Amino acid sequence: MSFEPGCRNNWHMHSVPQILIAVAGEGWYQEEGKPAQKLVPGDVVIVNPNTKHWHGATKDSWFAHLAIMVGDSKNTWLKPVSDEEYDKLN
Repeated sequence: MSFEPGCRNNWHMHSVPQILIAVAGEGWYQEEGKPAQKLVPGDVVIVNPNTKHWHGATKDSWFAHLAIMVGDSKNTWLKPVSDEEYDKLN
């Protein structure tokens, strides 16, 4: 999946583990209630089942990652990441 600068997905959850592997550019990953993590190529994030999170590009960079689902997943899409939340990130 690739994201243009400033693009991010909504908060969401998966019913099974997800593995994100950053492959190009710079991006963000954030779990609810935790600080956002900047991602660069080679970074790996393991998302536990039913963890509310989002991921996407930084403001100034394209970002691409591989998303691997461990099993058949039911995805729950939630509210968008607000511009206010996103603009607080460095």
